[in-house]
Amino acid sequence: MNENYLTIKNASNWASSLFNKDITTSNISYLVQYGKIGRHIKDGVVCVSTSELHNYYNFFKRREAEWKQKLGNDLNWKLSFDTYKEKDTTKHVHRLHPYKGKFIPQLVEYFLDNHTDEFKKNVYFKKGDIVLDPFLGSGTTMVQANELGIHSIGIDISSFNCMISGAKLTSYDMDGLKDEVKNILNKINGYEIDSKIASFEKALVDELYSFNLKYFPTPEFKQKVDSKELDEKTFAEEKELEFLKIYDGLLLKHHVTLKDEVSRNNSFLDKWYSDNILEEIQFVFNLIKNIKNPTNKKILAIILSRTIRSCRATTHSDLATLKEPQFTTYYCHKHKKICKPLFSIKKMFSRYALDTIKRLDEFKKLRSDGKLSVISADSRTVNIESQVEERDKEFYKLLKKKKIKGIFTSPPYVGQIDYHEQHAYAYDLFGFERKDDLEIGPLYKGQGVEAKKSYVGGISDVLSNCKKYLVKNYDVFLVANDKYDLYPKIAEKSGMKIVNQFKRPVLNRTERDKNPYSETIFHLKEK
Repeated sequence: MNENYLTIKNASNWASSLFNKDITTSNISYLVQYGKIGRHIKDGVVCVSTSELHNYYNFFKRREAEWKQKLGNDLNWKLSFDTYKEKDTTKHVHRLHPYKGKFIPQLVEYFLDNHTDEFKKNVYFKKGDIVLDPFLGSGTTMVQANELGIHSIGIDISSFNCMISGAKLTSYDMDGLKDEVKNILNKINGYEIDSKIASFEKALVDELYSFNLKYFPTPEFKQKVDSKELDEKTFAEEKELEFLKIYDGLLLKHHVTLKDEVSRNNSFLDKWYSDNILEEIQFVFNLIKNIKNPTNKKILAIILSRTIRSCRATTHSDLATLKEPQFTTYYCHKHKKICKPLFSIKKMFSRYALDTIKRLDEFKKLRSDGKLSVISADSRTVNIESQVEERDKEFYKLLKKKKIKGIFTSPPYVGQIDYHEQHAYAYDLFGFERKDDLEIGPLYKGQGVEAKKSYVGGISDVLSNCKKYLVKNYDVFLVANDKYDLYPKIAEKSGMKIVNQFKRPVLNRTERDKNPYSETIFHLKEK
């Protein structure tokens, strides 16, 4: 292909036309910023190479063929939703709080929406039906069901999961909530524990800027790493140690102590947070506890939880899966430069508070009057009808009359995640009762023979219990990566049969492992 150079705007138009997708100027700028393509100056204007751009986007066409070669030709690429941008897959309230292991809303939407298209032949749910998610998680199924006018019930053993989901689905007095947020932000910004922290951090930021500009310039450093011109590991380790001397010197100069080990105990909060951040967390939590409006109190608690998750003393790369506390500067594999830990929650809390308001406003315009019920219980034994009756008498009458049309859920994967532990900071702060022993397939039980046997029994017990509340001709959809071939046994034990399977590629994962990965949506019906 002939080498040609285009401005960012012209490159956006050119690439959008060539690849038949919406490629914005922000998309092109991102590629330049992160060294995916080169930055060229032509007549004093920033330009990009059409050949580099072509090679980058052509990679995604090649990826489908490569993934099918590794994972099988039965891979349904349409269900990758690769044409959606991140802002679409994390739309409105779906990003109110991080949650490991959740599926994207487009997947739920595809099976719940009653429209038909070129690759969808069947309609499983329609407006006014009731859908059940017995492994509620962060509430993706219920949110999408509400958006589509479908009534929903969600069940989870984790009290905190139910709190996240309930906060997403609550209807708020937005004017009152905005006033509450403004009031808290004013109090937080005026709160200072140790003035030395602020001067220390300012000096640190200045030193980091100069150091990174010299040794990790963007995008030149990333391009050198990608082209193997530079050994990233060796160079990064050398510069990390070099900057640590500067960091330690600043701590001494400003008389800053980040963590007093004497006053610590074995709680999650004590292990993963500096003294300054712990005090700020407690200050904000006390403000929230004094709020009189219960719905505002809960959503502000979610904002605080989201904030403190991001403020844990860990590297950016390890935020999803914690390894060791990080209270010093470090080389960041994600950002390709020396990064620092956080010393205050103020900026994060303010950012997330404003983002939450924006997302709740967006969802308010889309939400329907669909009924919903969030239940904190064990799906293996819960009496769904009595729990719904306690929460909403009108919904209970509808449930008795119509019954539940089906299930759409993603059960836990065997031996992959400890669901209570991933939000340990929230359990410590809010004082929720942990029920780790009731989790199905937790990481701590492993993936051995007994763990698999227990998992099969647990999932089939959930389906057997929930089946009592379903219509006769129900549809059950289970999203799983069944590498141990357990779901045929689960279906059999539940008195169900697998009538169809949809194997989809999972393109965006939080893990560093970027190898081709797929999951299967199992469609089950009565045997």
